[in-house]
Amino acid sequence: MKKYFLFFTIALLIASCKKENEVEEKVATVPVSHVKIERFDKLFFESKPQDLPKLKRQFPFLFPGDDPNQVWIDRMKEPFLRQLYSEVQKKYPDVKALEQDFESLFKHIKFYYPTFKQPRVITMVNDDETIKAVYKDGIVIVPLSLYLGKDNEIYKGLAQYQVQEFEPVLILPDVVSAFSNGKIAASSDRTLLSAMVYYGKELYMKDLLLPDMPDHAKIGYTAEQDKWCHANEADMWTYFVQENLLYDTDSKLANRFINPAPFSKFYLEIDKDSPGRAGQWMGWQIVRSFAENNKDVTLPALLAMDAKELFDKSKYKPKK
Repeated sequence: MKKYFLFFTIALLIASCKKENEVEEKVATVPVSHVKIERFDKLFFESKPQDLPKLKRQFPFLFPGDDPNQVWIDRMKEPFLRQLYSEVQKKYPDVKALEQDFESLFKHIKFYYPTFKQPRVITMVNDDETIKAVYKDGIVIVPLSLYLGKDNEIYKGLAQYQVQEFEPVLILPDVVSAFSNGKIAASSDRTLLSAMVYYGKELYMKDLLLPDMPDHAKIGYTAEQDKWCHANEADMWTYFVQENLLYDTDSKLANRFINPAPFSKFYLEIDKDSPGRAGQWMGWQIVRSFAENNKDVTLPALLAMDAKELFDKSKYKPKK
């Protein structure tokens, strides 16, 4: 009996790989324009004050409000911003590889969203560590100063769980997160399950749009943190079920399992080894299970589904 089960499992894996290869072959034929990243960071910090009006005309959306020119001239000279710019130049002397990555991403987006219109891609330097990649109104803005690598001295003083998300490999996953805004159905209630499934949908988008990206990069974990979640998947799920947390609306649950944090809060011994946002990771596995068991559902339809309906149809069972 075990031999037949093993044969069946191998057959399913082969069929799944074949389908994935067929999708990638189709994606490769999707026409997109060559991506030419606009280095606003270089233009801004290498410009003279008299060049500011020209920059404003070229990038009006990066100069909000009615601030006088002196405000921007002062930013050109501000020591910490110039230090950030210097670090960006060291890490990103050119962005040709990133341009190729964006072309691949745009091919995948257009495959799933045929009406997709290719945006401008602009890099900048920003001293606000809370605003990462932005995708809005046909423009992608990437603050390269937040993708210098977790070991860069410029981030000294920030929490480890924050700076591990400042790796260059996270640029495209963060762009997909920004792209997903407005495409995922808002939660119809405030249950933990709804929040889990919402972020699970966002992460599943990354599965499809960034198929070559390792899982830990999609969620902003280290490889070890992702392995920990897989190893403890069954125990985490048992905890959520036994503690009746899935349909609980306690607002504190978000900080325990959904929002960025150094670790998740099960209030158990495992907490010290767990990564933050374990609820997002669990929601990801639920959405993956739904997609595996409902192959006829398109990506936009999946994203629009009610969380409870998706969960009920997912047939999710944690791997032991």
